[in-house]
Amino acid sequence: QVQLVESGGGLVQAGGSLRLSCVASGRTFSNVYVGWFRQAPGKEREFVAALGRSDGRSYYADSVKGRFTISRDNAKVSVYLQMNSLKPEDTAVYYCTARLINSDYVPTTAWVYWGQGTQVTVSS
Repeated sequence: QVQLVESGGGLVQAGGSLRLSCVASGRTFSNVYVGWFRQAPGKEREFVAALGRSDGRSYYADSVKGRFTISRDNAKVSVYLQMNSLKPEDTAVYYCTARLINSDYVPTTAWVYWGQGTQVTVSS
């Protein structure tokens, strides 16, 4: 089992920045693959970013590439999502996710553990 708790969401103007944090517990964090998804009102949950365990390889949705950065700090058992140049269309509930086995990173069904989500609202 892996428990995940997100924080850092809020209201920001377009062009601004936010940093989301996610603290994990329950497993050796360095053995866990981590990612971020988001879900806007009336839409399905979608992939945002993912990060490998030890090779540092990261993956991003085209819509956030160049603006968002995923990172992890194994010593702090945390994963982060730095979001810059935010747009109104980035407004959503953002979810931290994790799994123990490497697989496709886009489908929600490929991920096992989920946090409760944190709201990000970008005003125009």
